[in-house]
Amino acid sequence: MRDTLKLTLAASALLALGACSDQPAGSAWFQEAGGYLDNGTFGNATMNNTLVQTGQLNYVIDLNERFAAQVPATVNFEFNSAILDGVARDAIRKQAHFMAQFPEVRFRVYGHTDLVGSNAFNKSLGLRRAKAVVAELARNGISRSRLEAMVSYGETQPLIVTQDPERKNRRTVTEVSGFVENSKLVMDSRYAEIIHREYIESATASSDLVDFGAREINPGN
Repeated sequence: MRDTLKLTLAASALLALGACSDQPAGSAWFQEAGGYLDNGTFGNATMNNTLVQTGQLNYVIDLNERFAAQVPATVNFEFNSAILDGVARDAIRKQAHFMAQFPEVRFRVYGHTDLVGSNAFNKSLGLRRAKAVVAELARNGISRSRLEAMVSYGETQPLIVTQDPERKNRRTVTEVSGFVENSKLVMDSRYAEIIHREYIESATASSDLVDFGAREINPGN
């Protein structure tokens, strides 16, 4: 009798829930809880968990922090210019050297300007600066398939808020953006290569000893 009462109450609750939604009664048995409320973002939490559990999300965040700490991630420009000077090219060479160590990783270059000029002009200028950096990275041996210069923030994110020309605001910023297609999961046989590259090679102590090679000793000298 008690089991029958429980079943009746459960059925009544299900019918009431169906009446309060646009879904047919009983459809809740055949979908995830709350699925009928999904507005297109229901799977984001699951996606985030998957990225964390497979190491992708943490790997990107950690590598981006390491990139910013070890090489100059920012390149500055002259007023109304997307031309790279010597300091900029040197910074990009260092960026390229870092990128070459991680062939499974993609990078994105963001363009910025100061607040002089119209927003439309500055967005175009910021994008030209980002493309100039990408082109220079490619000249330094980095595949364009690993580089993006599709976003320009223009004047919207100044480091120094001023209406005057400001070199620090005229910049590009290079960041780790993800993994090369077909290399998104690094927890496979290639992971050993990454471990070796990051830990064993980085832990190798430098030496001042000079190897002159094996030389035959002549007792007469």
